[in-house]
Amino acid sequence: MRRMKGIFLFLLANVLIFITLSITFTVLVEIVLPMFGIDLRGSINQTMLLWSFVIGFGGAFVSLAFSKQMARMMLSCQRIERPGSPAESVVFNSVQEIARGMEISMPEVWIYDAPDPNAFATGPSKNNSMVAVSTGLLRNLSEREVKSVLAHELGHIRNGDMLTTTILAGLMNTFVYFLSQFIARHVADRNPMLYFATYIFLQIVLSFLAMIPICWFSRKREFAADRFAAKVYGPDSMISALQAIGTWVQQSQIQYGTKDALATMKISGNTGGFMSLFSTHPRIEDRIEALRRSS
Repeated sequence: MRRMKGIFLFLLANVLIFITLSITFTVLVEIVLPMFGIDLRGSINQTMLLWSFVIGFGGAFVSLAFSKQMARMMLSCQRIERPGSPAESVVFNSVQEIARGMEISMPEVWIYDAPDPNAFATGPSKNNSMVAVSTGLLRNLSEREVKSVLAHELGHIRNGDMLTTTILAGLMNTFVYFLSQFIARHVADRNPMLYFATYIFLQIVLSFLAMIPICWFSRKREFAADRFAAKVYGPDSMISALQAIGTWVQQSQIQYGTKDALATMKISGNTGGFMSLFSTHPRIEDRIEALRRSS
């Protein structure tokens, strides 16, 4: 868990909160309230669609609202308010400089202990956000490369990627909830236990599949964030940062004999086959090629 990036933390939280809300709501509406003579179930119509919308977007926006708190908790981040080392000064001053140029409030700056070169940005709005970097990023990248990675992460804040991802997640949640209810009611409406089992199964499977379009969107936004970093510090710095990360990935794979290093949900998108559909990042080679074409 310590190596997961902000977008995956958000997606994971969204799925967990959404499933929890939808199951709780279903138990309440389908089992508890009917015991007291209150029937809110309705039919397969606008009522179900309305509840799907409320539950779907509710889960997504709760995840967004608490995205900073969840990231800090899961990664044991330490906040930088007064830099205590040259590396911390580079991070803090760079974020401050870029944020000033973007005319947004200074994001919170955090560091977490992890060997992989990684960074992420999250938060509910442009003026209420955080940027976190791993100790591995500071150890393995040069100062100008670190600055480019920070510009990339602030590019996500500038582009409003967390909000647009939240809206897309809300739409996917709505679709998952509605379809799960629709199929479960048609398959086992007269058998409460079978209905509930069918509903839970569909919730899990469809929530998993719904991550595919969200991850596809995330990969597209990575290219936009790379372009912003190239605009701030030049394409060569961002390309150099990506190459340094790629080198670390290759060395880690050789050292540990696995392709787990910076896998699916991290800053490197070096994964193949079916699992590539769930990668939030494009392959490093594709990102470098896109930067070279745009320069």
